[in-house]
Amino acid sequence: MSDTTANALWMNFLGSSPTWYKKTIVAFLLLNPLALYLLGPFVTGWLLIAEFIFTLALALRCYPLQPGGLLAIEAIILGMTSPQTVFNETAANFEVILLLMFMVAGIYFMKELLLFVFTRILLKVRSKVLLSLLFSLVAAFLSAFLDALTVTAVLISVGVGFFSVYHKVASGKSFASESHDHSVDDGVHANHRDDLEQFRAFLRSLLMHGAVGTALGGVCTLVGEPQNLLIATIAGWDFVEFFLIMAPISMPVLAAGLFTCYLLEVSGRFGYGAQLPVRVRDVLVEFQEQEEERRNARSNARLAVQAIVAFILVAGLALHLAAVGLIGLMVIVLLTAFTGVVEEHQLGHAFEEALPFTALLVVFFAIVAVIHDQHLFTPVIDAVLSMDSETRPSMFFMANGVLSMISDNVFVATVYINEVKAALDAGTINRQEFDHLAVAINTGTNLPSVATPNGQAAFLFLLTSALAPLIRLSYGRMVMMAVPYTVVMGGVGLACVWFFL
Repeated sequence: MSDTTANALWMNFLGSSPTWYKKTIVAFLLLNPLALYLLGPFVTGWLLIAEFIFTLALALRCYPLQPGGLLAIEAIILGMTSPQTVFNETAANFEVILLLMFMVAGIYFMKELLLFVFTRILLKVRSKVLLSLLFSLVAAFLSAFLDALTVTAVLISVGVGFFSVYHKVASGKSFASESHDHSVDDGVHANHRDDLEQFRAFLRSLLMHGAVGTALGGVCTLVGEPQNLLIATIAGWDFVEFFLIMAPISMPVLAAGLFTCYLLEVSGRFGYGAQLPVRVRDVLVEFQEQEEERRNARSNARLAVQAIVAFILVAGLALHLAAVGLIGLMVIVLLTAFTGVVEEHQLGHAFEEALPFTALLVVFFAIVAVIHDQHLFTPVIDAVLSMDSETRPSMFFMANGVLSMISDNVFVATVYINEVKAALDAGTINRQEFDHLAVAINTGTNLPSVATPNGQAAFLFLLTSALAPLIRLSYGRMVMMAVPYTVVMGGVGLACVWFFL
């Protein structure tokens, strides 16, 4: 092979990623077989998890699908998991796959209404503290009845809408400009650059408050997170019973989370507190006025249709009329049919955001399959189960929290609740202790997992979305901004588990 061909292959490998990043991924791929031979599958499995987290942490350098996928393929080739186990993990999360394929696309066709509503909220609520609390509380309420990923998709859509509006103006373009690339700052005028950076910080803080809000609300109800339904099914709890049993932990944590939101905005610590620049506000006001002037019977009809479909969406999700993804497909059909979107290429844009993340999520399930096949969490699980009954709920909360920061919280909850159910069936624990441990598992997998993007699917979706590079939201920055929430939510949750269970 000629030098030219070799150089071309190296240049093509992971595209425009930095050379040091490419060399690191190659080093991982060469190291894993050696580690498997010398150290065994258990250590290599944990090494693989660390490598995958590295790809997530540097998502802004290279989308994690490619390097993470290479690691997953290698793990299968090395026999650390099998295609069947990966399939089983994916099949177990099929509802999440459907949700990403269809619900996120459905939200895309609702963006005109979302931008209409949220622009008014942003312009009317001038207090950043109040606005942050509103974002967090609304996200929490919606996530209690809908799905965190759906709520996050709404937040992302709104964030991209706001950013693109101002970026056009900052680049000397009109609102109507269709060809503008808001991911490139080369055309931004010098007098707008400081305001653009402040606007990025403003959006980052709002999005993080909203994302954490999905976790605050998601822990409260049977339908808030996928693992909640799993736990409720095994425990035999209905919707009201689940809420009441979780309330001694979930309600104090909700209050503490909202108070943390207030303190962060007032203090301006951990990357929060950025205000909406006056110039950006003026641009958004002008945008709103122009949209009002341009509004005609057809655009009003589109807004009306989107509002009706939004109501149908909320009702369908709240009443659980079908799987979330199928409701999303219904939303796509209704919105496109009644707003005139009938061409294939128009439909295709709606799926651009979600499908790369869907593929990444399947790669993530492959890593979870390695955890499953190599029993990487078994020592932690066995250690917790061997403790005395008084300290066990608190230790369950902490163990689930730590493991959910690393792995899929649905997988962690599945492993733990099945072990606890087996202990109940064997007569090792009584029903009361089972209920206490089930509460600890649910709260443990939901609350401390906000510490890292890989702990919550909604966080991972935000990190890998089109919005993240626009507002400079990296893995490290997400972790840093989540620290106060992690400490408060984890600490208050643990205290409540200790005193109330």
